[in-house]
Amino acid sequence: MSAPATDRNAEQHDNGRTGVFSSTRAQLSARTLRTDRWWIPPVLTAIGLGAFVAYATVRSFVRTAYWVEEYHYLTPFYSPCLSDSCVPGSSHFGTPFPELPMLVPLGFVVLPFLLLFRLTCYYYRKAYYRAFWLSPPACAVAEPHSKYSGETRFPLIVQNAHRYLFYAAVVISLINTYDAITAFHSPGGFGFGLGNVVLVVNVVALWAYTLSCHSCRHITGGRLKHFSAHPVRYWIWTQVSKLNTRHMQLAWITLGTLVFTDFYVMLVASGTLTDLRFVG
Repeated sequence: MSAPATDRNAEQHDNGRTGVFSSTRAQLSARTLRTDRWWIPPVLTAIGLGAFVAYATVRSFVRTAYWVEEYHYLTPFYSPCLSDSCVPGSSHFGTPFPELPMLVPLGFVVLPFLLLFRLTCYYYRKAYYRAFWLSPPACAVAEPHSKYSGETRFPLIVQNAHRYLFYAAVVISLINTYDAITAFHSPGGFGFGLGNVVLVVNVVALWAYTLSCHSCRHITGGRLKHFSAHPVRYWIWTQVSKLNTRHMQLAWITLGTLVFTDFYVMLVASGTLTDLRFVG
Protein backbone atom coordinates (compact mmCIF):
# COMPACT_ATOMS: atom_id res chain seq x y z
CA MET A 1 0.00 0.00 0.00
CA SER A 2 1.48 3.34 -1.02
CA ALA A 3 2.00 6.13 1.47
CA PRO A 4 -0.40 9.09 1.49
CA ALA A 5 0.52 11.98 -0.75
CA THR A 6 1.00 14.20 2.28
CA ASP A 7 3.66 11.82 3.60
CA ARG A 8 5.37 11.43 0.25
CA ASN A 9 5.70 15.18 -0.14
CA ALA A 10 6.52 15.95 3.47
CA GLU A 11 10.22 16.36 2.82
CA GLN A 12 9.73 18.63 -0.15
CA HIS A 13 7.16 20.89 1.53
CA ASP A 14 8.31 21.04 5.13
CA ASN A 15 8.37 24.81 5.50
CA GLY A 16 10.32 24.98 2.25
CA ARG A 17 13.21 23.00 3.74
CA THR A 18 14.68 20.00 1.96
CA GLY A 19 17.67 17.70 2.18
CA VAL A 20 19.29 17.35 5.60
CA PHE A 21 17.01 20.02 7.06
CA SER A 22 13.75 18.22 6.32
CA SER A 23 11.56 16.65 8.98
CA THR A 24 12.34 13.14 7.75
CA ARG A 25 16.03 13.50 8.61
CA ALA A 26 17.67 13.26 12.02
CA GLN A 27 17.44 16.59 13.80
CA LEU A 28 20.99 17.46 14.86
CA SER A 29 21.88 20.78 16.41
CA ALA A 30 25.48 20.50 15.20
CA ARG A 31 26.26 21.24 11.59
CA THR A 32 28.47 18.16 11.48
CA LEU A 33 29.86 15.52 13.83
CA ARG A 34 33.21 15.52 12.06
CA THR A 35 36.15 16.43 14.30
CA ASP A 36 38.83 16.77 11.61
CA ARG A 37 39.73 19.98 9.77
CA TRP A 38 37.17 19.38 7.01
CA TRP A 39 37.18 23.08 6.07
CA ILE A 40 40.78 23.08 4.81
CA PRO A 41 40.12 21.54 1.32
CA PRO A 42 37.36 24.00 0.35
CA VAL A 43 39.44 26.94 1.62
CA LEU A 44 42.47 25.83 -0.39
CA THR A 45 40.28 25.28 -3.44
CA ALA A 46 38.80 28.77 -3.13
CA ILE A 47 42.28 30.29 -2.82
CA GLY A 48 43.63 28.32 -5.79
CA LEU A 49 40.73 29.04 -8.13
CA GLY A 50 40.52 32.65 -7.00
CA ALA A 51 44.23 33.21 -7.63
CA PHE A 52 44.00 31.75 -11.13
CA VAL A 53 40.95 33.81 -12.06
CA ALA A 54 42.59 37.00 -10.79
CA TYR A 55 45.85 36.35 -12.66
CA ALA A 56 44.15 35.25 -15.89
CA THR A 57 41.79 38.23 -15.86
CA VAL A 58 44.60 40.76 -15.44
CA ARG A 59 46.82 39.16 -18.06
CA SER A 60 43.97 38.85 -20.57
CA PHE A 61 43.31 42.58 -20.50
CA VAL A 62 46.76 44.20 -20.15
CA ARG A 63 47.73 43.64 -23.82
CA THR A 64 51.46 43.74 -23.09
CA ALA A 65 54.28 41.18 -23.25
CA TYR A 66 52.32 38.36 -24.83
CA TRP A 67 54.34 37.81 -28.03
CA VAL A 68 58.06 37.17 -28.56
CA GLU A 69 58.79 38.13 -32.15
CA GLU A 70 62.29 36.66 -32.17
CA TYR A 71 61.16 33.14 -31.27
CA HIS A 72 57.43 33.28 -32.10
CA TYR A 73 56.35 32.57 -28.53
CA LEU A 74 52.66 33.38 -28.03
CA THR A 75 50.97 33.07 -24.66
CA PRO A 76 47.82 30.85 -24.66
CA PHE A 77 45.80 33.69 -23.08
CA TYR A 78 46.06 35.59 -26.39
CA SER A 79 45.71 32.72 -28.83
CA PRO A 80 44.41 33.07 -31.44
CA CYS A 81 44.93 36.82 -31.77
CA LEU A 82 42.57 37.82 -34.57
CA SER A 83 42.22 41.61 -34.54
CA ASP A 84 44.14 44.59 -35.83
CA SER A 85 44.95 45.38 -32.21
CA CYS A 86 47.36 42.43 -32.09
CA VAL A 87 51.06 43.18 -32.37
CA PRO A 88 52.56 42.33 -35.79
CA GLY A 89 53.38 38.65 -36.21
CA SER A 90 51.19 37.37 -33.38
CA SER A 91 48.15 36.73 -35.61
CA HIS A 92 48.78 33.23 -36.93
CA PHE A 93 45.35 33.09 -38.57
CA GLY A 94 45.06 36.62 -39.89
CA THR A 95 43.11 39.59 -38.50
CA PRO A 96 39.46 39.30 -39.56
CA PHE A 97 38.41 41.69 -36.77
CA PRO A 98 39.16 45.42 -36.56
CA GLU A 99 40.86 47.11 -33.63
CA LEU A 100 39.14 46.33 -30.35
CA PRO A 101 38.46 48.61 -27.37
CA MET A 102 40.50 47.97 -24.24
CA LEU A 103 37.48 46.43 -22.54
CA VAL A 104 37.62 43.49 -24.97
CA PRO A 105 40.46 40.97 -24.44
CA LEU A 106 42.42 40.10 -27.57
CA GLY A 107 41.64 36.40 -27.03
CA PHE A 108 37.90 37.09 -26.97
CA VAL A 109 37.12 34.46 -29.61
CA VAL A 110 38.14 31.45 -27.50
CA LEU A 111 38.24 32.71 -23.90
CA PRO A 112 34.45 32.38 -23.37
CA PHE A 113 34.53 28.76 -24.60
CA LEU A 114 37.52 27.93 -22.42
CA LEU A 115 35.82 29.48 -19.41
CA LEU A 116 32.53 27.68 -20.02
CA PHE A 117 34.28 24.36 -20.68
CA ARG A 118 35.98 24.55 -17.31
CA LEU A 119 32.96 25.95 -15.47
CA THR A 120 30.80 23.07 -16.68
CA CYS A 121 33.50 20.43 -16.09
CA TYR A 122 32.33 17.70 -13.72
CA TYR A 123 35.32 18.12 -11.41
CA TYR A 124 35.25 21.91 -11.36
CA ARG A 125 31.56 21.83 -10.51
CA LYS A 126 32.38 19.85 -7.39
CA ALA A 127 35.28 22.17 -6.60
CA TYR A 128 33.51 25.52 -6.78
CA TYR A 129 30.16 24.22 -5.53
CA ARG A 130 31.92 23.25 -2.31
CA ALA A 131 34.41 26.11 -2.08
CA PHE A 132 32.19 29.06 -2.99
CA TRP A 133 28.59 27.92 -2.62
CA LEU A 134 29.14 25.49 0.28
CA SER A 135 26.86 23.03 -1.47
CA PRO A 136 27.92 21.08 0.51
CA PRO A 137 31.29 22.31 1.85
CA ALA A 138 32.47 18.76 2.60
CA CYS A 139 31.25 15.20 3.01
CA ALA A 140 28.94 14.78 6.03
CA VAL A 141 28.75 18.55 6.51
CA ALA A 142 25.33 20.13 6.07
CA GLU A 143 25.11 22.94 3.57
CA PRO A 144 23.60 26.22 4.80
CA HIS A 145 20.95 26.36 2.08
CA SER A 146 17.39 25.43 3.01
CA LYS A 147 16.44 24.41 -0.53
CA TYR A 148 18.09 22.34 -3.23
CA SER A 149 16.97 22.10 -6.86
CA GLY A 150 20.11 20.56 -8.32
CA GLU A 151 20.96 21.39 -11.93
CA THR A 152 17.37 21.32 -13.15
CA ARG A 153 16.77 25.06 -13.34
CA PHE A 154 18.41 28.11 -14.87
CA PRO A 155 21.25 28.95 -14.62
CA LEU A 156 22.68 25.60 -13.50
CA ILE A 157 20.80 23.67 -16.17
CA VAL A 158 23.34 25.21 -18.58
CA GLN A 159 25.86 22.75 -17.11
CA ASN A 160 24.41 20.20 -19.55
CA ALA A 161 26.15 22.08 -22.39
CA HIS A 162 29.47 20.61 -21.28
CA ARG A 163 29.27 17.78 -23.83
CA TYR A 164 29.10 20.34 -26.65
CA LEU A 165 31.78 22.61 -25.21
CA PHE A 166 34.12 19.61 -25.36
CA TYR A 167 34.29 19.99 -29.15
CA ALA A 168 35.26 23.66 -28.77
CA ALA A 169 37.98 22.63 -26.32
CA VAL A 170 39.39 20.19 -28.89
CA VAL A 171 39.57 22.94 -31.51
CA ILE A 172 41.30 25.26 -29.05
CA SER A 173 43.80 22.54 -28.16
CA LEU A 174 44.57 22.16 -31.86
CA ILE A 175 45.21 25.90 -32.08
CA ASN A 176 47.53 25.77 -29.07
CA THR A 177 49.33 22.84 -30.68
CA TYR A 178 49.85 24.89 -33.84
CA ASP A 179 51.23 27.74 -31.74
CA ALA A 180 53.67 25.38 -30.03
CA ILE A 181 54.90 24.03 -33.38
CA THR A 182 55.23 27.51 -34.86
CA ALA A 183 57.37 28.52 -31.87
CA PHE A 184 60.25 26.29 -33.04
CA HIS A 185 61.73 29.38 -34.65
CA SER A 186 64.76 31.61 -34.51
CA PRO A 187 65.92 34.58 -36.64
CA GLY A 188 67.93 32.10 -38.69
CA GLY A 189 65.09 29.62 -39.22
CA PHE A 190 64.59 26.63 -36.96
CA GLY A 191 65.16 27.23 -33.27
CA PHE A 192 64.70 25.43 -29.98
CA GLY A 193 64.84 26.92 -26.51
CA LEU A 194 63.50 26.61 -23.00
CA GLY A 195 60.38 28.44 -24.10
CA ASN A 196 59.60 25.60 -26.51
CA VAL A 197 59.79 23.12 -23.65
CA VAL A 198 57.38 25.26 -21.64
CA LEU A 199 54.91 25.59 -24.54
CA VAL A 200 55.01 21.87 -25.42
CA VAL A 201 54.55 20.75 -21.82
CA ASN A 202 51.55 23.06 -21.52
CA VAL A 203 50.00 21.71 -24.75
CA VAL A 204 50.52 18.09 -23.69
CA ALA A 205 48.90 18.83 -20.32
CA LEU A 206 45.97 20.58 -22.00
CA TRP A 207 45.41 17.62 -24.32
CA ALA A 208 45.54 15.21 -21.38
CA TYR A 209 42.98 17.28 -19.46
CA THR A 210 40.71 17.68 -22.50
CA LEU A 211 40.80 13.99 -23.46
CA SER A 212 40.28 12.90 -19.86
CA CYS A 213 36.94 14.72 -19.88
CA HIS A 214 33.90 12.62 -18.99
CA SER A 215 32.25 13.74 -22.22
CA CYS A 216 35.18 12.40 -24.24
CA ARG A 217 34.87 9.07 -22.45
CA HIS A 218 31.19 8.89 -23.34
CA ILE A 219 31.82 9.89 -26.96
CA THR A 220 34.45 7.20 -27.48
CA GLY A 221 32.52 4.28 -26.02
CA GLY A 222 29.74 5.33 -23.71
CA ARG A 223 26.96 4.42 -26.15
CA LEU A 224 28.32 1.06 -27.26
CA LYS A 225 26.27 -1.98 -26.28
CA HIS A 226 28.78 -4.59 -27.43
CA PHE A 227 32.45 -3.76 -26.98
CA SER A 228 33.46 -6.95 -28.81
CA ALA A 229 31.89 -5.60 -31.99
CA HIS A 230 33.91 -2.37 -31.80
CA PRO A 231 37.47 -3.33 -30.78
CA VAL A 232 39.05 -0.05 -31.91
CA ARG A 233 36.58 2.16 -30.11
CA TYR A 234 36.81 -0.11 -27.08
CA TRP A 235 40.60 0.34 -26.99
CA ILE A 236 40.23 4.11 -27.27
CA TRP A 237 37.62 4.06 -24.52
CA THR A 238 39.93 2.13 -22.19
CA GLN A 239 42.75 4.64 -22.76
CA VAL A 240 40.44 7.60 -22.17
CA SER A 241 39.13 5.85 -19.05
CA LYS A 242 42.67 5.64 -17.68
CA LEU A 243 43.09 9.36 -18.23
CA ASN A 244 39.69 10.00 -16.70
CA THR A 245 40.86 8.67 -13.34
CA ARG A 246 43.37 11.55 -13.28
CA HIS A 247 40.91 14.23 -14.38
CA MET A 248 41.05 16.12 -11.07
CA GLN A 249 44.84 16.21 -10.99
CA LEU A 250 44.98 17.27 -14.64
CA ALA A 251 42.47 20.04 -13.99
CA TRP A 252 44.83 21.59 -11.44
CA ILE A 253 48.00 20.82 -13.39
CA THR A 254 46.70 22.67 -16.45
CA LEU A 255 45.84 25.73 -14.38
CA GLY A 256 49.46 25.72 -13.25
CA THR A 257 50.92 25.16 -16.72
CA LEU A 258 48.75 27.91 -18.22
CA VAL A 259 49.92 30.43 -15.63
CA PHE A 260 53.57 29.34 -15.86
CA THR A 261 53.53 29.45 -19.68
CA ASP A 262 52.00 32.91 -19.76
CA PHE A 263 54.37 34.15 -17.05
CA TYR A 264 57.42 32.80 -18.86
CA VAL A 265 56.38 34.35 -22.19
CA MET A 266 55.71 37.63 -20.38
CA LEU A 267 59.20 37.65 -18.84
CA VAL A 268 60.88 36.94 -22.19
CA ALA A 269 58.69 39.37 -24.15
CA SER A 270 59.33 42.18 -21.65
CA GLY A 271 63.09 41.61 -21.71
CA THR A 272 63.14 40.65 -18.02
CA LEU A 273 64.43 37.18 -18.86
CA THR A 274 66.56 35.89 -21.73
CA ASP A 275 65.30 32.65 -23.21
CA LEU A 276 67.75 29.78 -22.81
CA ARG A 277 68.49 28.61 -26.35
CA PHE A 278 69.62 25.10 -27.28
CA VAL A 279 69.45 25.56 -31.08
CA GLY A 280 69.31 28.88 -32.89
